[in-house]
Amino acid sequence: MNLLCITINHNNSPIETREALHLSRNEIIEFIPLIKQVLAEGVIISTCNRTEIFGLPFNYLPNSNSIIDSLLKYKPVNDIKPEYFHKYFSCGAVKHLFKVASGIDSLIIGDSQILGQVKEAFEISEDMNFTGPIFHRLFETAIRVGKRTIKETGIGEGAVTVSYAAVQVVEKIFSGLEKKSALVIGAGETGELAAINLKDKGVGKITISNRTLDRAESLAEKIHGEIIPFQFLTEHLHNYDIIISATSSENFIISYKDIAAAMKKRRGTPQVLMDIAIPRDIDPEVRNIDNVFYHDMDSLKVIVEQNLQKRKSEIPGVEKIIMEEMVGFFSWYNTLEVVPTIKSLRNFFDEIRSDELEKIKNKISEDDFSKIEDMTRRLIGRILHNPTVKLRELAENGNNIQQVTTTSI
Repeated sequence: MNLLCITINHNNSPIETREALHLSRNEIIEFIPLIKQVLAEGVIISTCNRTEIFGLPFNYLPNSNSIIDSLLKYKPVNDIKPEYFHKYFSCGAVKHLFKVASGIDSLIIGDSQILGQVKEAFEISEDMNFTGPIFHRLFETAIRVGKRTIKETGIGEGAVTVSYAAVQVVEKIFSGLEKKSALVIGAGETGELAAINLKDKGVGKITISNRTLDRAESLAEKIHGEIIPFQFLTEHLHNYDIIISATSSENFIISYKDIAAAMKKRRGTPQVLMDIAIPRDIDPEVRNIDNVFYHDMDSLKVIVEQNLQKRKSEIPGVEKIIMEEMVGFFSWYNTLEVVPTIKSLRNFFDEIRSDELEKIKNKISEDDFSKIEDMTRRLIGRILHNPTVKLRELAENGNNIQQVTTTSI
């Protein structure tokens, strides 16, 4: 099989190079007509952590350099090191694709987004007539690998980012979040992730506070939340069941006294404080206040690390799924080689049948001829059934079909 894969990803290249070679959806659509000059079939996967080209070259001897040259011609990058590109061929390329689709090759093990990205990449190529029977079967199998991985293993379970871990801890403290209110302090990447995770978990009311009002308003609009001007932050702390802070402040922005005053107004109603900033935003002494549940980066990182280890322990189960699907895919692929042989065999017998029927066509009645024609068709089918089945079995087992057809039939 002359399938090949060229990849530049988080395992083999720095982020600057990955950024330079990243292809947007529109760029992939522009690039496919260029790469069609080199590949008969192909799919391009490009995410923040990888750009990969899977393809079937026109000739049987794949030339990976021509694919790399096409990519660099479209996306020029100066002084790129050859070792940044990894190359996979045949069985290795199939295995790599299945590992990508399953999430075990992701920067975050078990990343569920990659399966959707693989689907989208295939759909783009399909829309641009850049796929054929082999790639249809290959990516159909890759998508099944991803789905089986999610269904049959725990590779995607547990929080593996601090933002998500913070929200999962909140879920364990409060039995239901739909009637709870949350305040997210900081509208940077970490704060945004926390806000989005809170929204996804169904928190009833989410408010954003940030030193830069524009950023607070932008994030609030994104999650359909509200805002509090940063300078009035401490006056409103008592209104929230959940406070997640993720700013870049050099000093505490919430003191022990602030929380003590807020809890007095809350009359003992529990409050969860998640400090996911470095340096910390909240005075850790607040953990000593009754009914305050306080977590910082250290405690959350323990949860993240435990979940990562759990995910890693699921990898052997994922690899078993990958191996099963690889066996199935290559069994199917091997049968493609025997299809012309089966077709030739059937044509040969059909020609003999047609010649013999022609000899008696005018010697018997039309009704009798129809019966004989039907009987001989069924007879040929039964005669060729076992050889056809045997040929397919031999092909699925990886036997040399040319040798088999000259010695076994």
